[in-house]
Amino acid sequence: MSSLTLVAHALTPALRGLVLGGAPAPDPASVDAARELKLEADATYSGPEPAAVSTAEALGLTPVVEPALRDRDYGDWSGRDLEDLLAADPTRVAAWLDRPHTATPNGETENDVITRVADWLGDLVERHEERSTLVAVVHPAIVRAVVLYILDAPAESLRHVDVRPLATVNLSHHTGNWSLAFH
Repeated sequence: MSSLTLVAHALTPALRGLVLGGAPAPDPASVDAARELKLEADATYSGPEPAAVSTAEALGLTPVVEPALRDRDYGDWSGRDLEDLLAADPTRVAAWLDRPHTATPNGETENDVITRVADWLGDLVERHEERSTLVAVVHPAIVRAVVLYILDAPAESLRHVDVRPLATVNLSHHTGNWSLAFH
């Protein structure tokens, strides 16, 4: 395989409002903006969120939905507004924000997400042994996790990776290793 382009899915009300998890529909204007991106792929994957699938389709691509590319599981905090959580339990939420290697109640740690996407990338290499151009449309949290994995950065580096809706990250794979590929 030679290249993989990650695309952060279109803006959603949850991203705009700092709501953890959930699967809201994408903002129509953001989906329209996705139509302006020009991407070609031998194969396309997406997370299961409606915003990821809709964004891939707006790109003119037909994705294979991959459960491994789902957003981070926030457990008991899924669907809750971050500001509301901070008001209800400021100490616990602040501790989680300071230490992303910890999990929300009954949720995943950032390391869990990094491991999940690393496993998917390994499977992808086996699935596409020939030179291929691939696209994966995913939640911004998954783009961050992939970048941390590629750079072998700790979960605490999460706060230093800002991924906005419709952002793209290019990766290349050579001799068993993934690299960020700048064009």
